[in-house]
Amino acid sequence: MQQLTLVDTLNEKETREDLCKEVDFTYIFETYYKRVYNYIYYRVNCHYTAGDLTSQVFEKSMLKINTYSESKSPFEVWLFAIAKNVVNDYFRSLKKTQIFSLDAIKELVSKKKTPEDIVETSETNDELLRALKILDTRERNIIALKFGADLRNREIAEILDLTESNIGVILYRTMKKLKKELEREE
Repeated sequence: MQQLTLVDTLNEKETREDLCKEVDFTYIFETYYKRVYNYIYYRVNCHYTAGDLTSQVFEKSMLKINTYSESKSPFEVWLFAIAKNVVNDYFRSLKKTQIFSLDAIKELVSKKKTPEDIVETSETNDELLRALKILDTRERNIIALKFGADLRNREIAEILDLTESNIGVILYRTMKKLKKELEREE
């Protein structure tokens, strides 16, 4: 906090106003910090990012406090509008930045499969083939059309003379059955 000087009455008045603004903003920060932080954390799901973005919210609100109008909206609404905009800006900036995982970079460097990859793929395929054997003919046919032929439910429905929603239900139940079988094998 700033100390008051009595040298000049004009400087004293300005210093008192600055001190009042500082006290007011301290009160605002202490009152709303936890709620703003929690809001941002629920959106970004990272403590470090939430802390950084919360700081940005209070920095922007401190700089723009003179633009706040009580007649337009309550202070809380104004503050959370700033928080929402900061989070939206954050997500927009992520879209502009290409983020590569290390696995993706490794794939770019070497397209060849390692012996371990080949064995793992083979084992997974064997497990899947065993699980597919528990399905009846219609279920296997729909799975083949969906994933083998890469058709949409509407196209499968036309081919098999069923409704699109019926195809969706059959696919859901079949996938559930396959998952259960694969988990049982493990």
